[in-house]
Amino acid sequence: MKIAMIGTGYVGLVSGVCFSDFGHEVVCVDRNPAKIDMLRRGEVPIYEPGLDDLIVRNTEAGRLTFSGDLAAAVAGAEAVFIAVGTPTRRGDGHADLTYVMAAAEEVANAMTDYTVVITKSTVPVGTNRQVKHVIENANPNVEFDVASNPEFLREGAAIDDFMRPDRVVVGVETERAAQILEEIYRPLYLRDFPIMTTDLETAEMIKYASNAFLATKITFVNEIAALCERTGADVKRVSQGMGLDGRIGNKFLHAGPGYGGSCFPKDTRALARIGQEHGLPMQITETVIKVNDEIRRRMSEKIVDMLDGTVAGKTITVLGVTFKPDTDDMREAPALTVIPALIGAGAKIRVVDPQGQREGAALLPGVDWLDDVYEAVDNADAVVILTEWNEFRALDLERLAARMRNPAMADLRNVYSVSDTARAGFYRYVSIGRRDLMPQSDE
Repeated sequence: MKIAMIGTGYVGLVSGVCFSDFGHEVVCVDRNPAKIDMLRRGEVPIYEPGLDDLIVRNTEAGRLTFSGDLAAAVAGAEAVFIAVGTPTRRGDGHADLTYVMAAAEEVANAMTDYTVVITKSTVPVGTNRQVKHVIENANPNVEFDVASNPEFLREGAAIDDFMRPDRVVVGVETERAAQILEEIYRPLYLRDFPIMTTDLETAEMIKYASNAFLATKITFVNEIAALCERTGADVKRVSQGMGLDGRIGNKFLHAGPGYGGSCFPKDTRALARIGQEHGLPMQITETVIKVNDEIRRRMSEKIVDMLDGTVAGKTITVLGVTFKPDTDDMREAPALTVIPALIGAGAKIRVVDPQGQREGAALLPGVDWLDDVYEAVDNADAVVILTEWNEFRALDLERLAARMRNPAMADLRNVYSVSDTARAGFYRYVSIGRRDLMPQSDE
């Protein structure tokens, strides 16, 4: 199967590379010449474990190429995937479909024979109908079908998610399009992974409903964590007790500083907007958005309270700024709320993150970037764990405390425990939804 993948962002690049590993002939297209040159050299513009090896292997096998020529890539393709960005539109929270529709028109003008145009980008319900209309207007004589094939890739585990998916969702209108999608995903069919075929609107809705539900689970447990702090309960044990219920499950029940990333914030806002446009407000989703914003703001307050109500003139070392480990993605990361608030309150911030500086340097002006955790805490007044990279899960806590001016830790991912930190010499330790270690008041 000859495939053109329009867009080499996170979704397009991972999908295109994995399709080539299935044995298909894939051309990944992007307007950015520098990015195409980089990919042709085997360099990867994003951090995703294992992706660089797959690119090299499939490029050397001749199955994977990179091009800036959309017309040439589309002209020889049996299937064209649109995997361009759908950022939140300013002003109304809706997904911005400008790039999707522009790509659809370009694809239409380049098509010569029957082609299936497949939307991989996350798009509101009804978008594929719009894509069909754009193609019909741009090239009324071409024979084509449209399809919806939303992605469900977790950053940091995207390759495994693509190769061993919980399910593949395909929205089509014709049997001919369904057969082509079946051929594209044949390696997964042969291994009995669930392939769900629906109509266009249902496929589009599955994506939004899935992400909104996961965002709700995260936000729910974070609200429970706040209540645990007031009542003396331990949110880690509460989450464990909930997760053992098969109806609930243990995934996405880890308390923290709120969800971020490229999907949940954007998709919850878009779903809320879709509901408003159809006269049916998504009240749960709208509340999740509001509560998540409040949780993120509360994190900086937690750090300030730990340091006796002020961070002015104090040095704080932040461990991890990407929205999750094993990615360099800074989009909607809690760090983008927490760190500016601390700087605004007069703190001096040092940051250690294995992959965060490439994007974070521009997004977090005024911080000092260091590579070594122990050097970064020299004479610091507090250390804050914001992203639970593996490098931060097995720190020498005694060594850490010994190098700090005031051994205080805000563990916003619940990596450690009160007993571990107390034994190591920390006299202050706060986490999410658990008992704190704080000096007794003189009163």
